Amino acid sequence: MKIKHYLIAAFLLLQSVFSIQAQTVEGTEFWATFGKHRAVPHSQVHQLYMQIRVVGGSQTTTGVIKFTNLDTSIDFEIDPYGIYDYGLDNTEMAAVYNTEMGITDYSVRITTSAPVTVFSFIHRANWPEVTNVLPVTALGTEYYQISYTVYYTSMPDAYAVVATQNNTLLYHNGIEVAALDAGEVYYRPSTTDMTGVHITSNKPVALFAMAEGSVIPAEWPSIAPASPLMQQVAPVNTLSNTFFVPVTVCEKEIVRIVVSQDGTNIEQTGGVIRTDVPDAQTTLTGLQAGQFVELDITLANKGCYIQANKPVGVCSYITEYHYNGNGLYNSYPSQCWIPGIEQTTPNALMAPFIPNVVTYIKKHYALIFTPTATKDNTMVSIAGAAPTPLSGGNWYDNDAAKMSFYSMLLTETTASYVFLNQKGLIVLGYGVADDFAPSSYYYLAYSAMRDLQAAFYANDIHYQDLEEQPFCENLVEFRAETENMGVEVVSLEWYIDGVEYLPAHNQETWSKTFAIGEYEIKMLVYFENDETLSKTGTLKIISCGTAAEFYANDVHHSTLKDTIFCAKHVDFHAEIEGLSPDAGSLKWFIDGVEETNAQDMLDWSKEFETGVYEIKMEVVYANNTTATITGTLKVEVFWIKMKNITH
Repeated sequence: MKIKHYLIAAFLLLQSVFSIQAQTVEGTEFWATFGKHRAVPHSQVHQLYMQIRVVGGSQTTTGVIKFTNLDTSIDFEIDPYGIYDYGLDNTEMAAVYNTEMGITDYSVRITTSAPVTVFSFIHRANWPEVTNVLPVTALGTEYYQISYTVYYTSMPDAYAVVATQNNTLLYHNGIEVAALDAGEVYYRPSTTDMTGVHITSNKPVALFAMAEGSVIPAEWPSIAPASPLMQQVAPVNTLSNTFFVPVTVCEKEIVRIVVSQDGTNIEQTGGVIRTDVPDAQTTLTGLQAGQFVELDITLANKGCYIQANKPVGVCSYITEYHYNGNGLYNSYPSQCWIPGIEQTTPNALMAPFIPNVVTYIKKHYALIFTPTATKDNTMVSIAGAAPTPLSGGNWYDNDAAKMSFYSMLLTETTASYVFLNQKGLIVLGYGVADDFAPSSYYYLAYSAMRDLQAAFYANDIHYQDLEEQPFCENLVEFRAETENMGVEVVSLEWYIDGVEYLPAHNQETWSKTFAIGEYEIKMLVYFENDETLSKTGTLKIISCGTAAEFYANDVHHSTLKDTIFCAKHVDFHAEIEGLSPDAGSLKWFIDGVEETNAQDMLDWSKEFETGVYEIKMEVVYANNTTATITGTLKVEVFWIKMKNITH
């Protein structure tokens, strides 16, 4: 029979999803800065409006906003699922506004007592721009800039780097350009497009792409003025090989793909390569680090699926309103970071970005994308209320990516939204004008920011997520992923609580049974270029207060190995307490291959030939813990030929 899907109480569901504080855009420490906005000099910063937004989680949270240049701070408190908006005054705007190349201390630091998400906003007339602000735990030491083609040299491309530690050395394409202390900013404008510039440092830094004014696409200058771009760029170690790019209600966007390693080949479905973009490549094969390609993507094609043999960075751009041409929405250019498909999370927290000034933006949206197979499990909780299905929009299914997306109009302008799907989702935020004057913003609202460069997984859980996702099962299967480094591995070592586990030496996959407890798991990788990487995660094995077991022909899984079945036909039955109601929470495997016809089936059957089979049942509980139950099935079918006997 099929599993019955019961409605879980909203409070318990929200508490369970918010207990997961893995490596995401959520955190407790953030650094931000701002760059020049449409030719407004530092002396006229009062023409602008800047805002810091903090969106709270499931608990009351206190925080501090501190301006490095002023040595002043603002204390604040947020109720559960609340929003704190802080509009900067003229003095504070001057203390974070970079306009000239060089080093300043024009930064702001946000710290909180509990995990939150942070966004920064800059606005003038028709030209708002928003970016997510990454927590320090998600920052890195290697980046590739993603910006856009410079059309007016009077409004150049730019980037800003904020140091988070003292004695930080910063390099632009391998050349040292700055030595920074914590809170100092290196700002660099350029009259050329800096997309693909390689920015590195000896300590983690925050990189912001900050084009002063862009026309997107660049062939439309006669009908649209330049619009600023502002987007925090994610580090190379979080880049993926696989992406899905959804499309907003504007129906047509532009995508840039920037390469991080030589010899990169890209495949894409749903996009059209643009061939008239300065410095962009028009081939998808044999690309070198720092090169980029540009695509048109449309709602009619239901988004774009991108695959690469090596990690790449991807941004999507809302364009000039004439370019999308649907006549429904007025837009100016805006830039949004697109995380890889591996960066989905079971929950996403956001709020509509309503500025505290006059704005032409009339409609605010969440753009949710998630696996197609479980899209109907996507729910939303508004201001902590009971989760309900998405409403007001339509799902668009991309068959190539097996991903679907949905634009949901955000009508509660002062409330937080929590989007839920245990199979993972990513949420983008955007706003557009629908009358009078063009205006738009576009930003990453919520995703994971896991380290994908060299990582390991335990029962398919990323090592950075392990501490917040304890296992009910004792058998743990480990897997190493090291191909994204682009360098051959010469040795692989695994450590448990500081002691090398020798049976796993040089093994990319291995398994071990653990007793209830907490363990430090470390993967140490040696590469042929003499580089060494160490990745550490905390494995927790707990007693969950849940239960799962299965039977084969009424024989319990723990005693199957001592039983031989003489018949081909085997009936399986599962008994599970606390099972998650989501589709795909119960899976069956025979010798490591999923029995897809038995997914979410408590009772099923199959014919077996003589042999020994490993039967595995994987369970996801409602508290987001997991279990793997295995048994050894032995079948010995006796074939007896009967003769006619006369008595």
